Amino acid sequence: MLNKTLVILVFYLMGEGVAILSGDFIPGSVIGMLLLFGALSFKIVKPGSVDTVAKALIANMVIFFLPPAVGVVASLDLISRNALGIVLASTLSTIIVIATVGLLQQKIGIRHFTRKKGEDM
Repeated sequence: MLNKTLVILVFYLMGEGVAILSGDFIPGSVIGMLLLFGALSFKIVKPGSVDTVAKALIANMVIFFLPPAVGVVASLDLISRNALGIVLASTLSTIIVIATVGLLQQKIGIRHFTRKKGEDM
């Protein structure tokens, strides 16, 4: 169990190192997760070497949301002063994401359908 935790910790620390070197543009935890995903995809790390710890972390994921929730509650005054901007930005970004995904899905679906139709002939 300790070895499995160490593997995840090493990737987290590598991500933090890359984040510091790149100017903290992307959080180190995200970079570490991408590095671990790449290592798992290219079979550098075997899934069995992190499965138990990963399942335990996922099962207790609510713990990781407590600090941001406390931060939101502590910043209610700031949030309420900027509520209109937050709601507008959230709504606009959601619409843009839905439209982009819909357009991409249509293009991919048309290509897939056309290819399948051509293969049947």
